[in-house]
Amino acid sequence: MKIEMMVERTNTGYSAYATKYPVYTVGGSLEELKANMLDALNLYFEERGKPVTENDLKITLNLQQFFQFYKVINAKALSERIGINQSLLAQYINGQKKPSPTQTQRILKGVQQVGKELASIQFII
Repeated sequence: MKIEMMVERTNTGYSAYATKYPVYTVGGSLEELKANMLDALNLYFEERGKPVTENDLKITLNLQQFFQFYKVINAKALSERIGINQSLLAQYINGQKKPSPTQTQRILKGVQQVGKELASIQFII
């Protein structure tokens, strides 16, 4: 079972809520937020008998939030890689324009591809 949690940046850290259950939580960092999500979900599903794990989470955030969380991702380089105008991607990131579902999927696919490539890298020791 995947439990979708919507994550938002706040002035004091992060907040999250389950899209299908009355479960809400906050955290000062993403790591703390994930731990609090699991605690809150496990309290809610206590009678289920099987604990909720990180593998059960589907963490969702909007494009603007994503780039705030992962500032290490260079929007210019990503725009070149996926073939989206840099200015347009910057407008999406800054919230000036809202990407269509097709554009959002295109950006997500590009980010996921970079993630797969990074996960497969090994350094010579």
